[in-house]
Amino acid sequence: MKKAMKIFSNLITAVLFINLILMAFLVVSSKASGGEPQAFGYQLKTVLSGSMEPTFKTGSIIAVKPVDSKERETLKKGDVITFQASEDKLVTHRIIAVKTSENNVMYETKGDNNKTADMDPVLSSNVKAVYSGFTIPYIGYFIDFAQSKEGSALLLIGPGLLLLGYAGFSITQALRELDPKQKKDDPEGKTA
Repeated sequence: MKKAMKIFSNLITAVLFINLILMAFLVVSSKASGGEPQAFGYQLKTVLSGSMEPTFKTGSIIAVKPVDSKERETLKKGDVITFQASEDKLVTHRIIAVKTSENNVMYETKGDNNKTADMDPVLSSNVKAVYSGFTIPYIGYFIDFAQSKEGSALLLIGPGLLLLGYAGFSITQALRELDPKQKKDDPEGKTA
């Protein structure tokens, strides 16, 4: 029984510590990049609308790979791209047609859940990234919260406090186990 409790205790400590590290990474990464967090050369984007359902559910995060100027012009029908739709708006939709006009490559895009194609074609120079195939449903809500001031503070301080509280609990339990052993060694309760 004691061995099982020790394994359980170590497991909880590991989970809390990993949670603390993960939260610190998410908060620091999102603050350093000035937007979505980045990991291993991929950007994590939050899906804010249902235009790409069922491919991406609203509130999911997706990993996209930034593209350089040569890659922007070699995309093909079926690729899912993230492009600059306006000065402050990024959109992730699927390419349904590729058009070439003189020296420009343009992409006709459409959300999987939309009935019609996007009104304006996307210039290849406006393409920022290509979808990598990695999606985690509903975590986007969490990342949006982590990017707020309140979320940053809570996600950095909360796991740390949980870890400290659990450490205090573990120390208290260890002291309780030591106390009965001292009484067995000294039946009259006297200490040397």
